[in-house]
Amino acid sequence: MAEVLDLSLSLNPSAPDVASLAAAHLDALRRYPDPTGATDALAAAMGADPDRVVLTNGGAEAISLVAADVGAGWVEPPEFSLYARHLPVLDPAAGRWRSNPCNPTGLLAAPSDTAAVWDEAFWPLSTGTWTRGDADRGAFVVGSLTKVFACPGLRVGYVLCPDRAAAKRLRARQPEWPVNALACSLVADLLATADLAAWSAAIGDLRAQLVALLRSAGYEPHPSDAPWVLVPDAADLRDRLAARAVLIRDCASFGLPATVRIAVPPAAHLPRLAAALRWATAPGPRRPGGRGR
Repeated sequence: MAEVLDLSLSLNPSAPDVASLAAAHLDALRRYPDPTGATDALAAAMGADPDRVVLTNGGAEAISLVAADVGAGWVEPPEFSLYARHLPVLDPAAGRWRSNPCNPTGLLAAPSDTAAVWDEAFWPLSTGTWTRGDADRGAFVVGSLTKVFACPGLRVGYVLCPDRAAAKRLRARQPEWPVNALACSLVADLLATADLAAWSAAIGDLRAQLVALLRSAGYEPHPSDAPWVLVPDAADLRDRLAARAVLIRDCASFGLPATVRIAVPPAAHLPRLAAALRWATAPGPRRPGGRGR
């Protein structure tokens, strides 16, 4: 089978080669992790107090730590399922959890919108800046370098806390050495490669090309500010593209069973996606039950 084109993961299509950067830090594997330098570098990039930044084992740990700290919260669907999964209590009267841009709709929140917890995993790639600044207004902000640098295996997330006391509580909940030594040693080099404004602009251009491809295939994606688009009325498209080794995500976990989410691909992969879409939507008996054009 041809190499799989995985568009089920929404990652930075312009990310640097993380493997080559990591190769220079393999000696860190012989040491216990020290997150101090990585925390300081991330705080400097974000313009934040290092004592309010907590480095975590991916965005999932960031969400889990904050959920355990606040105890009760509310998640208005459609939203990322991990919030409700980790919150000990779901209470409509409690502080709301929101992603910005919204995962799955891909739309940025209005400037006046508020929440107790904001997930900014995709904010840098959508806006070209590190954070909207909600932590300075009393909210917890969780994020993930996984998405920004397209390195899901490295597991580097963070919480930008509203104050130092909150950060101290979160650190007390972590086990010893929650972030591995390779990740800790690599963060500063990753941040040195970051060009958020250029990456965000490139994603906007690639997203427009992705939308054009989908429209040419007869689909009408929803508007998006994120590095993906939602495509309604496309329940069978996932299976048909999978037959061409192209993976996209169904949105059943978001409560949208007839909708799929397609990540913005690198420019080099757009022709392959276009060919797969042509094959998947062509009339004929190749796909039992398939929709012809």
